[in-house]
Amino acid sequence: MISTANNLVLNELKKNCVFRLNEGVRMIEKSLRFVEEASFWQKPNPSLNSIGNLMLHLCGNISQYVISGVGGQADRRNRNAEFETEWAGSKEEILSQLKSVTLEAIAIIEGASEKQLIQSYTIQGFKMSGVGAIIHAVEHFSYHTGQIALWVKYLKNEDLGFYDGMNLEALNE
Repeated sequence: MISTANNLVLNELKKNCVFRLNEGVRMIEKSLRFVEEASFWQKPNPSLNSIGNLMLHLCGNISQYVISGVGGQADRRNRNAEFETEWAGSKEEILSQLKSVTLEAIAIIEGASEKQLIQSYTIQGFKMSGVGAIIHAVEHFSYHTGQIALWVKYLKNEDLGFYDGMNLEALNE
């Protein structure tokens, strides 16, 4: 049986993971406002990925680690297709897909039991706990959100305004 202190820690972990996933979606959505359809599937060079490919990759990763891994649904990921696809829809269609997958993952994270969080899984060939799978998905989402933001800034030479209206110079209390 889980102690009250452990339950508080697990709930805080879940809350913060959900917050970070929502922040990633918000930042990607804000970035896409600067991107024309013609640029969405554009690759800077053959060794880099388009914004569309990165978003498909995020859908695949979060599906595999959270929805299939922790959530127990069938793993239908085709990782190679995430990078090989040259066009799988408009930026709005792919954003809608990303939001849908993220909301499904968030529901699984929020509803995850102690057993699901500490259970051992083999995902993409790696052994990890449910906590490990969720942390991987969140940090992976953040990593590629940064790549998308960088690519958009490179294309448009614009500040994306992620934190407009906030005082980021405030000191810790």
